[in-house]
Amino acid sequence: MASLIYNSCPDDVVRQNINFVSDTFKAMLVTSAYTPNKDTDTKRSNVTNEVTGTGYTAGGTAVTATVAKDTATDRETITFSNPSWASSTITAAALVIYKSRGGASSADELVAYVDFGGNVSSTNGTFTATFSSPLTFQN
Repeated sequence: MASLIYNSCPDDVVRQNINFVSDTFKAMLVTSAYTPNKDTDTKRSNVTNEVTGTGYTAGGTAVTATVAKDTATDRETITFSNPSWASSTITAAALVIYKSRGGASSADELVAYVDFGGNVSSTNGTFTATFSSPLTFQN
């Protein structure tokens, strides 16, 4: 499965449900058993098969969004900080970025699915996900 932006994300931005400048975002790890549906998965409650393991807390960890506008190329890019889990023993195939509202998972808007291209593990060490490219909205 390739990485993707959930189709609900641009709609949530337009409807002011997501603000990349001021909202809180989290990254949660999932196993290969989760197959994202970019058309119908809209909330964190749609995401299944979150990882479990030592050093990992359900719901994931906070990530910071940085927004940059480039008028020369008519683009807006959103870059997220690299999430990490110290002293962890976990195996994950991907991560999901979502807006965290701090309550029910049915309220948290999905942003993106990042496929690792296979299982990645840590054994009593730091698990870090590094993003290779930002989210890009282009006119």
